[in-house]
Amino acid sequence: MNKEFLNVIVADNDENTLIFFKNIFKELKVSIKVQCFDNGNSLMEYLNNDDAVVPEIVFIQHSIAGRNSVECIEEFKANPKFNNMVTAIFSDQICEDEVEDIFVKGTNIYIRKPEDFKSLKKVLTDVITINWQYHTSGLNKDNFILKL
Repeated sequence: MNKEFLNVIVADNDENTLIFFKNIFKELKVSIKVQCFDNGNSLMEYLNNDDAVVPEIVFIQHSIAGRNSVECIEEFKANPKFNNMVTAIFSDQICEDEVEDIFVKGTNIYIRKPEDFKSLKKVLTDVITINWQYHTSGLNKDNFILKL
């Protein structure tokens, strides 16, 4: 696969988090085209549109307003259109049972959101780099899970 950039979506109702993600993505060696949504309903409205560009990776805040992250994941798994999309759920902290549940529902990545910008940048850089490798090498992401 010859791809020059990754399409990425970030969904979070906190505008500061969206700005942090966009700024981090600008600094990466991998070119990123990012779209942001402030709730799960607008995210799903966009993705379910026939003209939508399905991203290579979508980051969703666990407790996002509107349709929550688990509902979004369930919709992704029910629609073959999203089979090649990697999903990452992030939160300040959730219990291990909830982390296990989101993996069982089909999430590929769980990120415990770091408290400082430098740590967040490291985590996002790692996630994007790994996903870039998967997308450019044609590796099978069906069994890909990551907890950071």
